Amino acid sequence: MTKDSEDRIRKAFAQKDLEEIKARDSWHLFKIMSEFVEGFEKLSRIGPCVSIFGSARTKPDNKYYILAEEIAFKLTQEGYGVITGGGPGIMEAANKGARRGKGKSVGLNIVLPFEQHPNEFIDHDKSIYFDYFYVRKTMFLKYSQGFIGMPGGFGTMDELFEALTLVQTSKIAQFPIVLVGKGYWQGMVDWIKKDMLESENYIHLEDLDLFKIVDTADEAVKHIVDFYSKYLLKPNF
Repeated sequence: MTKDSEDRIRKAFAQKDLEEIKARDSWHLFKIMSEFVEGFEKLSRIGPCVSIFGSARTKPDNKYYILAEEIAFKLTQEGYGVITGGGPGIMEAANKGARRGKGKSVGLNIVLPFEQHPNEFIDHDKSIYFDYFYVRKTMFLKYSQGFIGMPGGFGTMDELFEALTLVQTSKIAQFPIVLVGKGYWQGMVDWIKKDMLESENYIHLEDLDLFKIVDTADEAVKHIVDFYSKYLLKPNF
């Protein structure tokens, strides 16, 4: 085979690959749009809700599972629905508490190769599936009047720091962010204060006011309620 023939074949394959990539990207765009549309349609009239997030691996006998259920229950008694990632662990606990309190129980499920499956305590008309994390996170941020972070892993940190960044940069309005479990969160907060703030000056002192650490269900719910006693609650319906 001559060099000219090799070059022609290489170019033909390169063009074919490019066309396949363009076609695949176009279909991805439609899929992304459909996820946004479904999310907006289902969540636009749910009323004031608080998102509770944390590890999918937390067992029912764990103190944080029990605490998440209690927080969710108490939120429903204050008129809030509960939004979770829809899976097991902390998410299941929060949906369970919302169900017990006869409040709205929303699950924003993500398709994953492990861990994630919808829990039984989500309202049947408020369970939504997503393929894309960024679409799902948009729904959390758009339709939540507050975030409550329970102990968790990378996914929990991702959701927490995205919310903090968007509030810090005024891309969204400030809303209450509560971290539950001083024993779990305090080490991270100490590092933020020492390294981010004092050593490197990467954040401002007032950025530490964007979140509050608590230990009890009553403290978590009180922070949400107190916040909206000072600021106008803007229902998302």
